[in-house]
Amino acid sequence: MSMESINQVLSFVIVNVAGFEITVLQLIQIPLLILLIWFVVTRIGKLIRMGLIKRNVSADAVHFFSRLYFVITAIILVFTTLEILNIPLTAFAFISGAIAIGVGFGAQNIINNFISGWILMWERPIRIGDLLEVGDARGVVESINTRSTLIRRNDGVHMLVPNSQLLENTVTNWTLIDNNLRNQVRIGVAYGSNVRLVSELLYTAVGEREDVLPKPSPKVFFEDFGDNALIFDVVFWIQAKSETDVRGCRSDIRFRISALFEEHGIVIAFPQRDVHLNGELTLVSKK
Repeated sequence: MSMESINQVLSFVIVNVAGFEITVLQLIQIPLLILLIWFVVTRIGKLIRMGLIKRNVSADAVHFFSRLYFVITAIILVFTTLEILNIPLTAFAFISGAIAIGVGFGAQNIINNFISGWILMWERPIRIGDLLEVGDARGVVESINTRSTLIRRNDGVHMLVPNSQLLENTVTNWTLIDNNLRNQVRIGVAYGSNVRLVSELLYTAVGEREDVLPKPSPKVFFEDFGDNALIFDVVFWIQAKSETDVRGCRSDIRFRISALFEEHGIVIAFPQRDVHLNGELTLVSKK
């Protein structure tokens, strides 16, 4: 095939929009140019991300700046490509009108979640690594995307929550300010136990642990006289990043309390009932 034939093929007009012609050559140049520029952009983005991580920038801030960088570069990429190919924006006026109509009717939720995602990343009421309670589910935030937030539940299952729900509904963030969480272990001892000794042993059980914070200091409360037991609550604070850490700490403290009570002869109460039988038998005669 001669060069003249190749030029004719490349200059063949495929689309004619508003007096502007799109040729085969331009149709080939567009994806190649976009791939080349996007390759450079992604490499620069990775370098920026690595630089922020080395500077010990928080994970959610790194995520936000990475998203912002890619959005800005994508917009610049589109306009630069059109400028290089000499394609005027007026050629897409009819397309933008059709898109606007479609957005108005069918993409309200998508736009709502998109804007909510940027609000979450900018205001940071929820950050990557936070322990959230959404409805009946608890989990750690792994990523905040433009449409939804990825949460890993305590059972290991990943849960996608639309961003708008996190802004419009009540969400409990256990680690919004810090990782300090209040914990409580309740135990019942048998009536007749030495309550002062019980209190000392509970203080000992929590005081031996390094993960229990000295401030606020642990507190032991003689909570109530129960039906079958004397009820004690020991309240303490720990630093935890997940509910597994919380449950593990409570479990270890219960093991230690059980050992201390057994060592000092304190009986842990259990449900019991006293049944009194009347030995007299009354005969009722029928008339």
